[in-house]
Amino acid sequence: MLDAATYTPRMKAAYQAKVRAALKEEFGYKNDMQIPKLDKIVLNMGVGEAVKDTKKVKQAAEELSKIAGQKAVITLARKSIATFRLREGMPLGCKVTLRGDRMYEFLDRLITIALPRVRDFRGVKGNAFDGRGNYAMGLKEHIVFPEIDFDKVDEVLGMDIIICTTAKTDAEAKALLKHFNMPFSN
Repeated sequence: MLDAATYTPRMKAAYQAKVRAALKEEFGYKNDMQIPKLDKIVLNMGVGEAVKDTKKVKQAAEELSKIAGQKAVITLARKSIATFRLREGMPLGCKVTLRGDRMYEFLDRLITIALPRVRDFRGVKGNAFDGRGNYAMGLKEHIVFPEIDFDKVDEVLGMDIIICTTAKTDAEAKALLKHFNMPFSN
């Protein structure tokens, strides 16, 4: 049985033991507070069919909650758009923001379990940084996560994953994620 008070996620322990020292040496930081670290991970699922059937958003929120280990928030439309048959306040998708230990646990599951299960996987793009040290990626199938029971899924949904770091540049953020064994393609 794991004791919650003494348990540290594997990725967090690796960051504290190896990654910080490697980044400090690589970039020549003078102060430990300059070393980049993970800030948060945001998971987002947009459900386009929600306009016709609002139950699909609730099901997507339940599945995203299983993946994240935290309750998902249903996102609502901000504006009405007649051509899409969209009204203000209609549910459109769901999102979760992970911080702390849950963030490290999710990153561990993403890199070691989910990404290798993606069909024809050759690595994630290395140029999907935003200029401020944040990395965004998308998955076409949410069923690559082991928490989702494939037999009970009505519809396969895609999801966006945004990894926010405290890095000032994209090179620092990429180095941080490389030390976490993020499988970047050439």
